[in-house]
Amino acid sequence: MRVLTGIQSSGKLHLGNYFAAIKPMLDMQEEHELFVFIANYHALSGGADLKELRANTLEAAVDFLSLGIDPNKTVFWAQSRVKEVLELYWVLSRYTPVGLLERAHSYKDKITKGIAPNHALFSYPVLMAADILLYDAQKVPVGKDQIQHLEMTRDIAIKFNNEYGEIFTLPEALVEESVATVPGIDGAKMSKSYKNTIDIFMEEKALQKRCNKIITDSTPLGEPLEWEGNNVYAIAKLFLDKEQQLELQADYKSGTKGHGHFKKYLKELIWDYFKEAREKREYYLNHMDEVETILEEGAQKAKAIASKKMEQVRDLVGIY
Repeated sequence: MRVLTGIQSSGKLHLGNYFAAIKPMLDMQEEHELFVFIANYHALSGGADLKELRANTLEAAVDFLSLGIDPNKTVFWAQSRVKEVLELYWVLSRYTPVGLLERAHSYKDKITKGIAPNHALFSYPVLMAADILLYDAQKVPVGKDQIQHLEMTRDIAIKFNNEYGEIFTLPEALVEESVATVPGIDGAKMSKSYKNTIDIFMEEKALQKRCNKIITDSTPLGEPLEWEGNNVYAIAKLFLDKEQQLELQADYKSGTKGHGHFKKYLKELIWDYFKEAREKREYYLNHMDEVETILEEGAQKAKAIASKKMEQVRDLVGIY
């Protein structure tokens, strides 16, 4: 089964990226044909510091590799290294009704959050469709907020296929229900756009300060705390098995520990969990030539597939 996923290079990776997208990738690369790309074109749609885009792309590559993406098992590249995706994006725009894009929840939500509206942001789902359809991906890991975009990809593919035959594979969503939406420090979905993230590779002191900013209620020390709906617990449980979660719930109910204790506990969970990844990251940062080679080799593998698909599409739509 061919699985494809990507992540934006618009800044540092955070826990939401890891649990909603990267961890499922690591689990799947052992069993499936996995395609992973750094979505640096998507970063142009809004919110990214374009002066830092190239550096962010390379940093994202280092982070992916450090967290466990294996280029010997996974096709791993930067989106911009395979230009065919932009060509398919334009062709698919011809088969994308404006009304379909106007119904996109993500676009409306980002505008509400203060991101300036632009065509790139508005047409984001079409580029996402090109990312997926170009490689005949069968499954796409997505968070709950991205399910609509995948449905739009299917709508676009069906419209194209109805005119030209079964050209594109219709992808299906893979949603990890228990971690599909990771809360940020304010309780909303963790997102760079909302400035509520906890970055994976923060320095230890900065990580503790970030955990301390997680919004909690005003229950005083000495009284039982409610773990349900608690932002600290909601993040901590992602690192724990069922038995450990029950133990943590009991700690909350005991009334012997305050919010500060649990914030420190969360920081320790995060710091210990990513210890090996930090060590690998240090290695790659000192061997960037290896990172560049890995990206180039991955792009060549991806391009071999993309070129064949675009030859077929060009012939069908009459592109000279």
